[in-house]
Amino acid sequence: MSEFENYQPETLAVRAGTERSQFHEHSEALFLTSSFVFDSAEQAARRFIGEEPGNIYARFTNPTVTMFEQRLAALEGAEQCIATASGMSAILAACMGLLKAGDHVVASQSLFGATVNLFNNILNKFGIETSYVSATDVAQWRAAVRPNTRLFFLETPSNPLTEISDIAAISAVAKECGALLAVDNCFCTPILQQPLKLGADVVIHSATKYIDGQGRVLGGAVLGDKKRLEGVYGFLRTAGPTMSAFNAWVFLKGLETLKLRMDAHCANALQLARWLEAQPNVAQVFYPSLPSHPQHELAMKQQKSGGGIVSFEVKGGKEAAWRVIDNTQMLSVTANLGDTKTTITHPASTTHARITPEARAAAGISDGLIRIAVGLEAVEDIQRDLARGL
Repeated sequence: MSEFENYQPETLAVRAGTERSQFHEHSEALFLTSSFVFDSAEQAARRFIGEEPGNIYARFTNPTVTMFEQRLAALEGAEQCIATASGMSAILAACMGLLKAGDHVVASQSLFGATVNLFNNILNKFGIETSYVSATDVAQWRAAVRPNTRLFFLETPSNPLTEISDIAAISAVAKECGALLAVDNCFCTPILQQPLKLGADVVIHSATKYIDGQGRVLGGAVLGDKKRLEGVYGFLRTAGPTMSAFNAWVFLKGLETLKLRMDAHCANALQLARWLEAQPNVAQVFYPSLPSHPQHELAMKQQKSGGGIVSFEVKGGKEAAWRVIDNTQMLSVTANLGDTKTTITHPASTTHARITPEARAAAGISDGLIRIAVGLEAVEDIQRDLARGL
């Protein structure tokens, strides 16, 4: 990371983490092997116990994966990045590496549905309890702290309402009680927001989304200080929720265009959000760059732009929302996001369908809510497609 610490994000996204083999290739090499050989038994022994750096077994050491980890770490300003098989496995690895039975987590009630299920239905079985609070009310985070609280967990902007949490303020509360703050930075990417610089201890990514950017492969990442992530790396090495070398190679290529894509996503999203606000059948639009957004001022201070996600509530509830979605002809009806292709989904029946109706209500996810991950098509064509149902 130090080699590139004075470079701009555009340069880091293209150059950081690049290592050339004896063949001096220009593009990053793809190492498709399960294991690596050693010069001697003594060298093998040294590597296995960590006395000598080098590749051992692709479950936890692979040159292509390492290049991706180094590049993303440089972009986030992190000492270490641990790549995983998916975004959810990144959250699991972080929790298993940082927590133990009897620990308590304070989490935002505005989380991706699968994240809530992970806390409630999996970690809970191992004696890790979670309390949920408002993403935006710092006082609630402080009030929820217990003597055994070890982790604060949030995503900002939140999925799907793009609520903005004050990372610096919540970090201060976490430090008061000796807890760590983990921030899911999936919606912003390091191009728009760097949580570590705002006080977070751990950053988590679903690389499947904007980091790839073209809907091709699955992957995740956990970033932070090397000492702090020792347990996370230990979990990955033993349990093996590993990123494949091929996926890492695809992500490396995705990172090269991340700045260009995020700029275009943001520009399209802002234009679409303004158009949606003018539609008579739209009750409310949620987009951080709009002055009407409840945390607009904080968002513009904390992020470089509003991001690529626009959510809006239509008048008429679920029937009206489904009508809008079903009348589109170009947009992709899918729960994924971060793609060059615009995607549209109904959160209450897809991404947040497996949490309770009470939890959805607490998170503000109504039956009339629609989430759009704005892609790179001409925004006029996106508007025309939505107008069919609006």
